[in-house]
Amino acid sequence: MDSAVAVSVAAAVLTGSAVLTGCERGASVGGGSFSPGPASTGCPATLARAKAAVERAEKTAPAVNGIPDGPAAATGKDIVYVAQTMTNPGVAGAANGVREAARAIGWHLRLIDGQGTPAGIHAAFDQAVTLRPSGIVIGGFDPELTSAQVVKAAAQHIPLVGWHAVGSPGPSRNPALFSNVTTEVGDVAKASADWVIAHSNGHAGVVVFTDASIPFARSKSALITKELATCRGVTLLAEENIPIPDSSSRTPVEVSSLLARFRDTWTHSVAINDVYFADAAPALRAARRKGAEAPFNIGAGDGDPSAFQRINSRQFQAATVPEPFSQQGWQILDEFNRAFAGAPASGYVAPVHIATAANSRGATTWDPPGYRAVYRRIWGR
Repeated sequence: MDSAVAVSVAAAVLTGSAVLTGCERGASVGGGSFSPGPASTGCPATLARAKAAVERAEKTAPAVNGIPDGPAAATGKDIVYVAQTMTNPGVAGAANGVREAARAIGWHLRLIDGQGTPAGIHAAFDQAVTLRPSGIVIGGFDPELTSAQVVKAAAQHIPLVGWHAVGSPGPSRNPALFSNVTTEVGDVAKASADWVIAHSNGHAGVVVFTDASIPFARSKSALITKELATCRGVTLLAEENIPIPDSSSRTPVEVSSLLARFRDTWTHSVAINDVYFADAAPALRAARRKGAEAPFNIGAGDGDPSAFQRINSRQFQAATVPEPFSQQGWQILDEFNRAFAGAPASGYVAPVHIATAANSRGATTWDPPGYRAVYRRIWGR
């Protein structure tokens, strides 16, 4: 998020979120115990709505019957997956799903890692266009970074399918994407913020971690702060802009600073990617914080295996709103198959889900059942 937007969003949230002592006492959503203090009438309606929304999300079943029928598999296709950086667990998870789906449909896949820098992404996409593949995946970066390559791909009639490339799922005119595969960013942002409101019973001091270099992430963090502001007992303490490739070096330093600044006022965190909590853990341990105590952390998206491991072991992460990486990888190839057949994009969006230690049952990823069989049937594979 640029500084002007960050200031305006933070100001809006802080103006409407004076620190109260909680909306009610006693109830707690999965992820560890939390005692917010004396009862208050700060946001009873918002709290009730948030608790109901969280309960639904924790029980969400995959809507595989929402995947529309489509054309049979094309043959002899070559796909290039251009990754923002394979150190981003979400980008890597989606790539693994594409790889699995490519084997199932019988296509050739090549992966090119952009290494997380504008120059690296530019070079990777340039290489992808030069290869003249059947299709190119934009894996987790802003197509505006490679606008010249997008134009070249269009001139060569190479369809582009994004994964978290723009802020909304489905087709995009500018940039020109046949489809963008992602959960609905507003649903993910709302679910994570509602979890904080519900878990804290409407009384929390929150830090939001984001990467303003990624438009998708920037939009998500703005929506998170907007939803947090719906409860007057929730205060946005800080919004930390840390590029994901720099998380391992910068997050521990920033977390130490946040602990010194806010101490026990910092009760909850929301991050646009779970990797921030992996990198926050050493600083929290050094401060003698316990893994199952405040700050209670939720990842607003991705849900990589290490996040599930932290959640299941109650070590500095209480919940995540995971992306179904493998399912999205299969959807990416299905979108290409529709493009090759001259059919419209599928319009499918995976439903939002919240994973906690209570409902993950030891799993290390959110992999809804049933979609593989659905896509194989559609493709005739």
